[in-house]
Amino acid sequence: MSKADIAVEYFKTYNCAQSVLAAYSEDYGLSKDIALSIASGFGAGIGRLQETCGAVSGAIKVLGLAGQFKESDGREKLNLLCEKIRCFTDEFSDKMGTIKCLDLINCDLSTEEGRKHFKDNNLKVKCQDYVRLSCEILDTYLGDGK
Repeated sequence: MSKADIAVEYFKTYNCAQSVLAAYSEDYGLSKDIALSIASGFGAGIGRLQETCGAVSGAIKVLGLAGQFKESDGREKLNLLCEKIRCFTDEFSDKMGTIKCLDLINCDLSTEEGRKHFKDNNLKVKCQDYVRLSCEILDTYLGDGK
């Protein structure tokens, strides 16, 4: 089963950010439970603010884990991580038009009416696609050292 498939399966229970981070966490020495806790507030564009898509923020956390950045590593390693993040977000945005949650689902999740619209119109399917895409792009960065 691919990481994208695992993340989509997690997305049946958890938010988008949790799903992406949890799918990869144990590969980098982070337990699934801790990953779920760390990413719990990042769904719906960070606490329903609908800023950066949770699937994107989950992937950024994975890139950080994969880079194993430590303060003693110096600026060069941090600069490489930041470049990977920029490339990842650019690629996601090129495919979807944005990384902003509100623009991706066109529904205000900060209101009860918006959450009802999200549920009634099964917009979770769109988010599932963003979870899958984030993992697919992420795999290219983790697999070939982009």
